Amino acid sequence: MAGVSLAVLATAGGLVACSSTSGSGSSSSASQAAGGGTYAIWDPYPQYDKSSEWVKLLEACGTQAGVKVERTSYDTSDLTNKALLAAQQGNSPDVLIVDNPVVSTLAEAGVLTTTEENKLDISAIAPNLLAAGQSGGKTYGVPIGANTLALYYNKGVLEKAGVDIASVKDWTSLTAALEKVKGAGKKGITFSAIGTEEGSFQFLPWFWGSGAQLTKLDSAEGVSAVALWSDWLEKGYAPNSVINNTQTTSWQEFASGDFAFAENGTWQLANAKKAGFEYGIIPVPGKGGGTAPAPTGGEFVSIPVQQDAARYATSQKLVTCLTSPDNSLTTTTTLSYIAPTEAVQAKQVAATPDLKVWVDAVKAAKGRTSDDLGTKYPKISEPMWGGVQAALSGSKSPQEAMAAAQSAAASAIQ
Repeated sequence: MAGVSLAVLATAGGLVACSSTSGSGSSSSASQAAGGGTYAIWDPYPQYDKSSEWVKLLEACGTQAGVKVERTSYDTSDLTNKALLAAQQGNSPDVLIVDNPVVSTLAEAGVLTTTEENKLDISAIAPNLLAAGQSGGKTYGVPIGANTLALYYNKGVLEKAGVDIASVKDWTSLTAALEKVKGAGKKGITFSAIGTEEGSFQFLPWFWGSGAQLTKLDSAEGVSAVALWSDWLEKGYAPNSVINNTQTTSWQEFASGDFAFAENGTWQLANAKKAGFEYGIIPVPGKGGGTAPAPTGGEFVSIPVQQDAARYATSQKLVTCLTSPDNSLTTTTTLSYIAPTEAVQAKQVAATPDLKVWVDAVKAAKGRTSDDLGTKYPKISEPMWGGVQAALSGSKSPQEAMAAAQSAAASAIQ
């Protein structure tokens, strides 16, 4: 899915201890470490059962490595808490697949090994995608794939409003298109501005597309991004429902057929094809043109620290198998992701030309914890989405809202 959940890290005392998984941690025997035995893999994909291509790939990689894979699946936030607790107990899984913003949290907690230590090959991975799994100049895993955001549009609505999609290249031209759509009796644009990480995820293309930096939320550029959204609401180009919209409810509004545009991700492609109207996709435009950097969603495959270092060699084989070019196409297709390497991206576009715009968007995308923000990001994101909410609700001006957000963020990261 969207890959936008940031874990709310509970205290260890408030967590239910996870059961020991066979063959993980220090309880493994020397014979298992040397070859054979059971290796634990934890992932955030509870939607996939044993009959899925994903689980079949896990089992095939285990067979190839000469071991049995024991797979456990958790919801994203639950997985992070389980991983932290397991590390404290010396019972980490052998392979851990986590949402990319969580990598820096686990790395700083000492849970993960670096790619330098575990010998994972990251040479073919796109640097902007790899950055989401880096902290303190070190890399802590391999991205299994990425998704991001773009603008879906309803061809029929734009045609009736006399809008040529080729004219939409920046904020000014997009706003002009929304004005025409409203004038034609239809609705402009829908997105998710809910007061959660989903809201930050959807706001970031506009924030970064203005030229703003997360270390200065109240810059003139950052304020202009909030003002863009609040002006759209004030003029009726976007509905007030965006304040409470998740990405799912926002999509449902677009699927009604009344909206010209919707900001959403690759994970809605299958739904778009079922919508019953002709659609197209363009990148989120930057303020002055070009493609705005949208945030990357998706997970990293990592190797947690083990007391029994002899297990790392087999864990490395498992991760290499899961992320190899031969398997990457299967994995990213199953998970609705864009591959992290150019070679596999080319195969995806050849098979599904609709993915071209998504490949371009991913190439321009940016990790939320990039710029060495690491664990500072959640402390900035929450005030940011709060500021956006305050501006959209009209309780504060965009300038006041972002000034308050910057003050809160600065205090949180001291």
